[in-house]
Amino acid sequence: MDKIKMTTPIVEMDGDEMTRIIWQMIKDKLLLPYIDLKTEYYDLGLKHRNETDDQVTVDSANATKKYGVAVKCATITPNAARMTEYDLKSMWKSPNGTIRAILDGTVFRSPILVKGIVPYIPTWKKPICIARHAYGDVYKNTEMRVEAGSKAELCVTKPDGTEKRSTIFDFKTDGVIQGMHNLDKSISSFARSCFNYALDQKLDVWFATKDTISKTYDHRFKDIFAEIFENEYKEKFDAAGIEYFYTLIDDAVARVIRSEGGYMWACKNYDGDVMSDMIATAFGSLAMMTSVLVSPDGVYEYEAAHGTVQRHYYKHLKGEETSTNSVATLFAWTGALRKRGELDKLPELMSFADKLETATIRTIEDGIMTGDLYLISTLENKKKVNTEAFLDAVNERLAASF
Repeated sequence: MDKIKMTTPIVEMDGDEMTRIIWQMIKDKLLLPYIDLKTEYYDLGLKHRNETDDQVTVDSANATKKYGVAVKCATITPNAARMTEYDLKSMWKSPNGTIRAILDGTVFRSPILVKGIVPYIPTWKKPICIARHAYGDVYKNTEMRVEAGSKAELCVTKPDGTEKRSTIFDFKTDGVIQGMHNLDKSISSFARSCFNYALDQKLDVWFATKDTISKTYDHRFKDIFAEIFENEYKEKFDAAGIEYFYTLIDDAVARVIRSEGGYMWACKNYDGDVMSDMIATAFGSLAMMTSVLVSPDGVYEYEAAHGTVQRHYYKHLKGEETSTNSVATLFAWTGALRKRGELDKLPELMSFADKLETATIRTIEDGIMTGDLYLISTLENKKKVNTEAFLDAVNERLAASF
């Protein structure tokens, strides 16, 4: 068959460790044989980020704004151990945090459902979409150690030069302190992204913070959501037969556990980070989760929601066999290809993305799966295979669909 043509590149952000190995396998086995693949490539592997003083991350985000669609491999956010392992110049910040700040978008994550993988919460029958604010909070924080006898103050210098101060704490013993911020503009973008996505997907929106404790910071989120909904979206939601409501995050967790799914749960940045992992795990696997960052001006960045699978990578380096789930990484590619096809009016590219996703799900439902799914699948006839064999099985079904 002739390869499917592309007209505009996708921004390709390569990553680290085992997911970097899988990234190349997916391209070699499932994409390049079928597509005349056009990408603008950025190496976001930790070694190259260190070599460029993390400028490559900024460049990749700006390229995404230019081309409108990106696909990203999982990357390392370094800690003290990684400083030594990679001989880093600095403990570089999360590349996801950097990209999200530049794009000012919202991350939407939903589980990929397949037969034989039963959610740990028996009432869950439909996917739960986590909408995660992608700016600020602890991901853009400033923090320091504090010595005993110190006084910590929150100080804001106003445009006219006057200062407003508030005591945080008088430290009688050693401690730590951190400062966080957010922007009305970013919170507004978050709200509109959630409401627009909900209308597109016909989903109710649940939004939750802790405004009873954080009476200024969290309450600002609550007020902006309420104002935008009432002024811009209430009539549209009524016409679509969907609803929006706000509740405390404690109550939201209880509601989620008792629900059947089928709605959007909007969360602040850190809450969304934690709750999306909880939702993914409870539905079966972190590697069975789609993730897309959507900016208010219509830019899309698709990624896997999980990490770099460090343990499997070390096994791979020793020449040992690995059985690493590649589904989330694969669906990042299909999401980006489908969106590129939609924006460029390339139905063949959109169809290819659909066929590849169908082939992937069919492979698992036929009983061929990697180790993490093998352990939890309820299928009677199932077979655990290594990473490469799984992708080969997907390719067999993909090829048969043409």
